[in-house]
Amino acid sequence: MNPPAPVEVTYKNMRFLITHNPTNKEGIRVLNWPFDDGAPPSNQIVDNWLSLVKIKFCEDLGCCIAVHCVSGLGRVPVLVTLALTEGGMKYEDAVQFIGQKWRGAFNSKQLLNLEKYRPKMRLRFKDSIGHRNNCCVQ
Repeated sequence: MNPPAPVEVTYKNMRFLITHNPTNKEGIRVLNWPFDDGAPPSNQIVDNWLSLVKIKFCEDLGCCIAVHCVSGLGRVPVLVTLALTEGGMKYEDAVQFIGQKWRGAFNSKQLLNLEKYRPKMRLRFKDSIGHRNNCCVQ
């Protein structure tokens, strides 16, 4: 079975490139946060992931974060869904949005884990006058 072609997922100021097992490229920083396929990421991986997303999209407007796993299915859509829900998208909308773009994105175990996840709105901020903002004001 051929893996799906890379796809870009954009929501507010966040841009992700979902891809399968890419090759190393010059100038790309690679972070390795393994977790079992079908299993939820650990709390530490979720915290690291959301911290990276917050930093990158606040410091480097317009950037894109490439996300992949060895098989290219399952784990990546879970991480992107977590970022979208933390940014304010409803869980159901995030799952549907990603599922339309990335064939076979989730299995039933992953969907159950995502349904139980309660976002803490870590990727939504208020500016100095109280308006919702997608990035931090520094």
